[in-house]
Amino acid sequence: MEQIVWQPACDQRHLRLRAQMLADIRMFFHKRDVLEVETPLLCATTGTDPQLDFFVTQLNAAPNYPHLYLQTSPEFAMKRLLAAGCGSIYQICKAFRNGESGRLHNPEFTLLEWYRLDYALPALMTEVAELLKVLLDKALPTLQIKHVTYQQLFHDATGLDALEFNLTRYQAFAQTRGYSEAADLCGKQPVLWLDFLFSHCVQPAMPQNTLLLVADYPSRLSSLARVSSKDQRLSERFEVFINGVELGNGYFELTDATEQSARFDQEIAYRHQQGLKTVEKDQRLLSALKAGLPDCSGVAIGLDRLLMFITESRHIDEVLAFPLNIA
Repeated sequence: MEQIVWQPACDQRHLRLRAQMLADIRMFFHKRDVLEVETPLLCATTGTDPQLDFFVTQLNAAPNYPHLYLQTSPEFAMKRLLAAGCGSIYQICKAFRNGESGRLHNPEFTLLEWYRLDYALPALMTEVAELLKVLLDKALPTLQIKHVTYQQLFHDATGLDALEFNLTRYQAFAQTRGYSEAADLCGKQPVLWLDFLFSHCVQPAMPQNTLLLVADYPSRLSSLARVSSKDQRLSERFEVFINGVELGNGYFELTDATEQSARFDQEIAYRHQQGLKTVEKDQRLLSALKAGLPDCSGVAIGLDRLLMFITESRHIDEVLAFPLNIA
C-alpha cells in the first residue's frame, strides 16, 4: 500500500523562524510608519512579462464565466493603491508562477513587496540592506554589503559589454564555456542572451558572504522601471543577491501611462510571436497611472529564499510546511 505523506516537509524550528521573520519585518515597517496592505490574489488580468508563466482559472458564474488569474506579483494592485493616495505601503502575500519548480523555486511562494514615496533608488537600496541586515544578523553576522553596476559585473565575469550587444562575440564566448545550446535558445534576442549569460556565468561568479546590490540594468530589461535620464541604455532598476542567489528586484517606478501601455504591447506581441499564452493589458493599472502615480521606488523580496539563508537550508522544500509535491 502506498504510504501517504501528510506530515510537513520542514521541521518545527523552521516554522518558528518563519514566524519570527514575519514579525521582524512587520516591526521594521511599523517603526518607519509604512502601512501594511492586502490586495487580491485572484484578478481579472495578469502581467504581460513573457518570462513569466501563470495559473488561470474560470469563475463559475453566469453569464460570462470570466477567467481569473492567480497573481505572479501584487505590483499592479499596489500601484493602484499608491495612485489612490495611500502613501508608502508594504505587503506580505502569496504569489504564483507556473512552471517554476526546483531547489530555489516553488510555484506558490511568499513575497514581501514595498513602495516608498519620494524615494530615489539609492535610498530604497539602503533600506533593503538595512532590513536584510536585521533579518540575517544571527545567521550571517559577517555579511558584507557591496554595490556594483550590471555592466561592470557582467564584464568581470564574461569580458563582454552588456550595453553593446554583439551577437558574434556573445556566441563565441558561449562556445568557449561549453554552452553549445545557447545559440539555439537565445537566437538573435539580446534579452535572452543577457539572461542566459547572467544566470550561467555571472551569478555563479558572485562573491560569497556578500549582500550584492546590482544597479543600472540595461534598459532592454526594464519592463516596469524608468529609463535613466542620464543614459538611455540604462534603466533605474536594481537586484539583490546573496552568495549568487537572487533575493529581490527593485525599480524607480515608471509613471508614464503611454509608455507603460507601449511596453505592454511589445511584450504581448512577443508572446504572440513565441506562441505563449495570450494576455491582455491591465487597463485598471493604466487608468491609475493616468490618474497619477506619485514618484516612488518599489522592491519585491522572496521570503522563502531569504528563510533558506536564515535556516541554512539547501532546498526551498526545507522551509515550506507543504511544498507542491505534498500540498
